[in-house]
Amino acid sequence: MLPRLMIVIPCYNEEEVLPITSKLFREELEGLIAKNKVSPDSRILFVNDGSTDRTWDIIRGLSDECELFEGISQSRNRGHQSSLLAGLMEARNMCDVTISIDCDGQDDVSAMDRMVDEYLDGAEIVYGVRSARKTDTFFKRFTAQSFYRLLNGMGAEVVYNHADYRLVSSRALNEFADFREVNLFLRGMFPLVGFKSTCVYYERNERLAGKSHYPLSKMLGLAIDGITSLSIKPIRFITVMGIVVALFSFIGVIWSIIQYFLHNTITGWSSTVSIICFIGGIQLISIGILGEYIGKIYLEAKARPRYIISERTFEDNAEHRG
Repeated sequence: MLPRLMIVIPCYNEEEVLPITSKLFREELEGLIAKNKVSPDSRILFVNDGSTDRTWDIIRGLSDECELFEGISQSRNRGHQSSLLAGLMEARNMCDVTISIDCDGQDDVSAMDRMVDEYLDGAEIVYGVRSARKTDTFFKRFTAQSFYRLLNGMGAEVVYNHADYRLVSSRALNEFADFREVNLFLRGMFPLVGFKSTCVYYERNERLAGKSHYPLSKMLGLAIDGITSLSIKPIRFITVMGIVVALFSFIGVIWSIIQYFLHNTITGWSSTVSIICFIGGIQLISIGILGEYIGKIYLEAKARPRYIISERTFEDNAEHRG
């Protein structure tokens, strides 16, 4: 029996690019169906993340025109990770396997063919990995590569150069549903599920239309969320740094006492101010890192819904929380 596939695509203010990329997604899915790799009941599921433009109207129009398209809409904008989670959780009971991909057309849709092959060969999770970043600027390439190195260095288990283009079986999604974190960093959470996994490599393209919704500020925020949600290494680093500073401070105290008895001491304003600024800076940084973790605990303790679906193209006026 052929597996039923759901292609999950988060969308936020994508009215410029959606009419273009929707055709690419449809052609790829029809090709997979024609090759008898997936069931004819397979679908493309768009997730509207509270867009302020005509994105939801376009999704509804696509659904009316072609049965391959379906859509759900969040009650408000909650961010890319929340929308992707909403789509995956919505799809897991309606299919055998999902493939998540961004709407901008930068990820090579033809890689889905190889992803499905890996799934049919026994893989439960297949990561789409960018083999090159030729279309990125030097700054974008440098910051992206630094982003992955930082995450791995801080203990977050992520696949290098993998974003959110991945195939996940419904079996893996059912286990993933037990991960109840409010602070979402999906590319670091899926490796924690386990099961057999592999990678498919592809070249990243330029955005087909519209503007990127992931500037440097959001990338930095995502990195902070990834590190503080998946690792306690920064707290351990504070402890080690505190021990090192305390050790040098103790040595400095011994040295100052010796110099005092040797009558070599003089009044030093610069050294005093430097030491105070150094210690004060370390304390503020440490408090800030601890504050990030306390803030995460605060949000997790509230246990608010991670997404709220207000509309579906296949079930009007439905509402679901997750």
